[in-house]
This record gives sequence, structure tokens and C-alpha cells, in this order.
Amino acid sequence: MPSKVFSAAICGLDAQIIEVEVDCSYGLRYFNIVGLPDKSVEEARERVGSAIKSIKLSSPQQKPLRVLVNLAPADLKKEGSLYDLPIALGFLLASKQTNFNPEQRIFMGELSLDGKLRPIKGALSVALMAQGKFSEIILPKDNAAEAAIILSDKPDQKINKFVPNGIKIIGAETLSEVLAHIEGRKEIAPTVADFSNYAPKDNFSSEINFIKGQEYAKRALEIVAGGSHNLLMIGPPGSGKTLLAKALPYLMPPLTFKEALEVTKIYSVAGILPKEQPIIGLRPFRSPHHTTSETALIGGGNPPRPGEITLAHKGVLFLDEFPEFHRDALESLRQPIEEGRITILRAKHSLTLPARFTLVSAANPCPCGHFNNPDRECVCNSSQIQSYRRKLSGPLMDRIDLVVEVPQIKYEKLVAPEQNHPWNEIKQKIKNARVIQQQRFGKDSTNAEMTMQHIKKFCEIDSKSQNLLRKYVDSGKLSARGYHRILKIARTIADLEVTEKISYEHIGEALIYRTKEV
Repeated sequence: MPSKVFSAAICGLDAQIIEVEVDCSYGLRYFNIVGLPDKSVEEARERVGSAIKSIKLSSPQQKPLRVLVNLAPADLKKEGSLYDLPIALGFLLASKQTNFNPEQRIFMGELSLDGKLRPIKGALSVALMAQGKFSEIILPKDNAAEAAIILSDKPDQKINKFVPNGIKIIGAETLSEVLAHIEGRKEIAPTVADFSNYAPKDNFSSEINFIKGQEYAKRALEIVAGGSHNLLMIGPPGSGKTLLAKALPYLMPPLTFKEALEVTKIYSVAGILPKEQPIIGLRPFRSPHHTTSETALIGGGNPPRPGEITLAHKGVLFLDEFPEFHRDALESLRQPIEEGRITILRAKHSLTLPARFTLVSAANPCPCGHFNNPDRECVCNSSQIQSYRRKLSGPLMDRIDLVVEVPQIKYEKLVAPEQNHPWNEIKQKIKNARVIQQQRFGKDSTNAEMTMQHIKKFCEIDSKSQNLLRKYVDSGKLSARGYHRILKIARTIADLEVTEKISYEHIGEALIYRTKEV
């Protein structure tokens, strides 16, 4: 009679239950895996056989057996090496070399040739799916702390307080350990993760104190962090644009538990979650090179994989040398900037991935970087400058909320003694503004995400401000989208000042950042 054990498949960022059925019968040697497996799943035959032989049990290759493995549902593509462990256990159960109850258990893990378990991708997604459906998850020990994140009792509590909730996370190092556990010979203690050592390191002071001068740009960073607005910094090489961008995640409030869970799941599926950091508490900062392709930036492939915009979800996407990116890559950002997600279409299926990021970009004013620099002569002609600036289309620039100039720093400021900038006060102002927005919208939303209904309700302005905006709109300096973005920026400035009403001064400051010539 065929045996059946349970595993899982990763579909986008979520997991789905997979039934691993194994049938053994005597006959000519035959070992086949069906159910739409990819190459790595088909190669499990060799890994499973060698791993079973290493623990002194009979492998499929040592007996005249016909072995058929079915991965159900059969119409779902099976990828990766996580099926090694369930296939091995299914074979041992079907060939009566072991006896255990497979119900209420999920197995996953890659086997090495000597029977050791290697880490896999997407353990957190599987653990989230298994809640309430299974009592035990058995997986490689290297993934146990990651999967144990689900043991949190309440999603709004701090990320270093965890309690059991009925499901056990069993981390094993070898196939023989798994067999001893499920047969009851030597049980493995469930993993209880302690995340007190994984609190995000606050490198805020070390990053921000390197920035000399640039008060105008620092004020823009405060507004960006307060409302998750998009920013473009323009300045010559070496003026501090990159340092300013790197400081932004430390200005922003830490991730809430819900946000940390979202981000950690993305990194787990992508296979880039650090072993020593099973949960991500600091907002992501992604800085792809300007040669990055459209697929790498927004995601893609077959099946689709998360791109840089998804890896920057709830964090910062920093695009240095902004105009040097491929035109199609830049234009592909337009939809996710507006919607906070990206839909990738393929012939057989589609996938929607989260992409709610804060875009921070940096550019030189011209190809040589010294246009309008009083201390350095620009060597570019007008044609080169215009060609350089045309790389950024109007529709894309219309989605940039703030544009700031970052001028060259003078020597006197560069070597001047450290001045105590009120960064801690600014961080508190940003935190207070975010709390106001959370109370206003009733969820983890920011002013940058306001809908038309929200703008109408929360962004009322006086007649003087309306007349000012009318001049900019009628003269063509502001589009309809630009008008609404001005109101969002002004709302954030008011929140930073803990003011309920948007004043004329708030609108004026928002216009200064919004109407720069690029």
C-alpha cells in the first residue's frame, strides 16, 4: 500500500500543502518522480538513495524495487530540494523499514549524500501556512529559528517576546535524527526562539554624523521619513548623497511585528535571510547597481521571483546614478510606486508581489557632475546635458515627491568640529508623526499612501493656500498628480509639527521641494 507524508510548495510568497505519495513493489529497478517536478526534484533520487544508504538502511538502488513517487497536486510545479526528506521518509515507510504516524506532520529539507540536512528556502512561509493545520514541522536545524517566529502569541507585541501556540518546530541535523524522533526512540526538543539578541543594531549615530552641512537635504530626509515620500537628490560627486540615503532607514521607525513578518517572509523565499538573523527588525535598504535589468529590479523569471522592489518592501530602495539605469527598468517603476505592488504575468500564471517601498534616488546634474558648480568647470555641452536629463521621463518624475539639491561641501565645513545636530529630537518627531498617521488611517499606512478620499478628508487648506496652488496648476508647473502629492507632503509637514490643519507655510515648503527643475 502506498505511503503518504506531507510537505509544502512555495507559490510566490505563500506555501501550499503537498502530499508526497510513495509506492514500492518488487520488479525491475525503477525510481520515478511524477507530479510536475523540476530538475532539482528529479535529482532527489540520487541524494535520497545515498543518504538512506549512509544510515545503514536499504536504498531504492540496492533492491529490485519499482519506486514511484507522486507529488500532489500534480498540476502545480514542484521546485527545489526541500522534497528530499519527505521522499526519503515516504520510501522508508512504504518499504516497511520504519514505522511512524505521518499525520499532522510536515517534512521538508535537502539531504546531503551522508544524510545531513541542508537549509531550504521559504521555511517561514511554510510555518505560517501550517498554523492550525499541523501539530509539528520537521525541518533542517538551520531553518528552525526562522520558522519559530510564528510562535509569537500576539502580532502587536515586541519581536523578542514569544510563547508556544500549539505547533512544534523540530530542527534536525541528520536523517537518522529525524527517524529517531518520529519513531519515538529519541525525541528532539522543540525550538523556542529567543530573539532578544536579534534586535536591530542602531548604527544611526555612526551613519548620520558623517554628514557635514546639507541642512536643506537633512530637512528633506525628515519629511521623507515622516511620510514615506519619494526623494531625488541632485548634486556633484562626493557631496554626501549616498550617506544621506543610508541614514534614512535609521530615521524611520523600526518595523512593527506585522511588517517584520512580511519582510522576513520575502527574504526567506528569496533565500537571502541571514542565518544569524531569523527575523528582520530594521527597515530594508536595497541599493542595486545601475546596470540592473528590468527583471532583476521588479521581479520576474519563470516561475516569477521577487525583485529589488519587493526586497525593499517597507524599506528604502536607493537608486544611485538614477539616469544611468536602463530606460525600461526605470519606467517599470511607475506602477509599483503608485500601487505598492507589482503583478508579474506569465503564460500559465500570474503573481502579485508586495512593493511598498520609499524610493530614494541620486543623480548628477550633468554627465560630468559639475553643472552650475562655482568651483569646477563643467565640460559638458548643452546637447549632452539635455540628453542626460531626458533619460528621466516626465511621468516618472511626476511620481517623485521631493527634489533637493545637494551642493559640494566647502573645506571649512568638512573639517569643522562635530556639531550636535538634534537628530534624536528629529527621530522622535518622525515617530510621533507616524503615530498620528496610524491613528488617522487605522493601520500601518502613511501619508504617501493616501487615497483621493483620504486627501479630501484630511488635507483641507485655506483660501490663501488654494490661490497659491491655483497659480502653479494653471501655469503648468503642477499636474493633477503633482497637486495631490503637494497636499500629501504638506500633510506630513503638519504632522511633524503636530498640527491638525495644513497652513500656508506648509504648502509653501512643499512647493519648494516639488517644483525643482531637473
